[in-house]
Amino acid sequence: MSGGPVQGRMTADGAGEVVVFLIGMRVNNWRAVRSWLPVFRAMPRMIRELARDPESGMLGYRLLPGLPRGIAVLQYWESKEKLLAYATDQDGEHRPAWAAFNRRAREGKDKVGFWHETFVVPAGAYESIYINMPEFGLGAAQGTVPVGRRGERAADRLAA
Repeated sequence: MSGGPVQGRMTADGAGEVVVFLIGMRVNNWRAVRSWLPVFRAMPRMIRELARDPESGMLGYRLLPGLPRGIAVLQYWESKEKLLAYATDQDGEHRPAWAAFNRRAREGKDKVGFWHETFVVPAGAYESIYINMPEFGLGAAQGTVPVGRRGERAADRLAA
C-alpha cells in the first residue's frame, strides 16, 4: 500500500465486468536455481510491459509475497479478451517466457511449480469497501469513490 489512508468509507469506482487473475510460482527445490530463477525474473518484465501500456487491459496488480516457497501476483483486468490477447501476443514478453518455462519444466522435472487462476466477475456480482485505507486492491486499480448513504450495506449494493 502506498500513500496515507483515505478517510471514510470508500468503494471501487467501477461498475462493469472485472477479471481477477492470480498467478504464482512455487520453488520445489531451492538448489535448482536454474529452474526457478528465470520464472521469478520473468514476471517483473511482464508487469512493467503491461503497466506501460494502458490499452493492454490490465487495470492494476499487487504482489502477494510471503508464501512459504513462492510468490504470487494478483491482477485486475478489463476483460478476459484482453487478458487472453496478452497471453497469446507473439511480440510481448509472455510468449517467450512461457516457452522458456515449458522447456525448463521438461528438463528440470519438478523443481519449480507454476499456477494461475482466472475469475470473470460480471457487473453487479462484486463489491468493495475500504474504511480509512490507502487505495488498495480493486480500488487502487479503478480508483475509489465515497460510499453513498449512511447505513448503506454491502448487501444493498450487491442487490441493485
